[in-house]
Amino acid sequence: MKEVLFLSPEFKYRIWGGTRLKEFYNQTLPFENTGEAWAISAHKNGPSTVLNGPYKSMTLDHLYSRHRNLFGNVESNEFPLLIKIIDANDDLSVQVHPDDQMAKQYHSLGKTECWYILDASEDAYIIYGHKALSKADFLECVEHNKWDNLLNKVPVKKGDFFFIPAGMVHALGKGIVILETQQSSDITYRLYDYDRIDKDNQKRELHLDLGVEATKIPSPVVNTHVSEHKVGQNLVTHLIHSEFFSVEKYELQEPYLLENKQYRLITFLEGSGKIGEQTYKKGDSCIVTNDINNILISPSNFTLFISSYI
Repeated sequence: MKEVLFLSPEFKYRIWGGTRLKEFYNQTLPFENTGEAWAISAHKNGPSTVLNGPYKSMTLDHLYSRHRNLFGNVESNEFPLLIKIIDANDDLSVQVHPDDQMAKQYHSLGKTECWYILDASEDAYIIYGHKALSKADFLECVEHNKWDNLLNKVPVKKGDFFFIPAGMVHALGKGIVILETQQSSDITYRLYDYDRIDKDNQKRELHLDLGVEATKIPSPVVNTHVSEHKVGQNLVTHLIHSEFFSVEKYELQEPYLLENKQYRLITFLEGSGKIGEQTYKKGDSCIVTNDINNILISPSNFTLFISSYI
């Protein structure tokens, strides 16, 4: 019997992290300030481990390198995607990520990403792009700490979705939990960190020169064109189709036959039930491998999951 591959999350300490991932995963966290769970990762800085089947205990990076047939024999030497659950208990730094071309100097992919808002406090907001129309305007604001004049603040609520292309200045504000789908990259340039002091009583490093180089000016204009359709009692929402990934949201009230395209990544955000013959619950992440054409998902109760693929 062909099985989907369930994966263990890799938890990360972050100065701005909190404790809400404890409830999401229903398990004890390794850090008081747990900011991220790398739910599906083949990145060297935190690879996931397979929990079941013939590849049990193998890390995803090793699985991808040794069994490329499970992923459609794609040519890329790097597993392209990284899925995170992020708890922003405090404001994240104002930051930007390089595109593929700039990231080549690190032998890495660039970092285009997107956010699905799982929870947000009543007054929560994100930084989403900037207002400068020229590099001179941008540098004037950065050098003189005119951040309020420079940055776009956007209120957010549970269920919102945002696409953040490489080169777009952004930040999560405090009180937000998200699922992030991104290129498999760990390169971040901090532009501003609120003069925050870390656990070693030091200000965190900024990367102004590289950050300015990576920033697109004017800020990218993003049109996601979210669309949805009903399948019986189920609702399928297409959140983004980009050159880097496609991301879809599924809200299931009854069994649904999921089509597999080469391979799919899935994270269950609510509910429980069966995927094929295997049980799932809230917080589980899995990969539907290339040898499974279609798979039946049978919810025991209302189920919400996010799926991504190339």
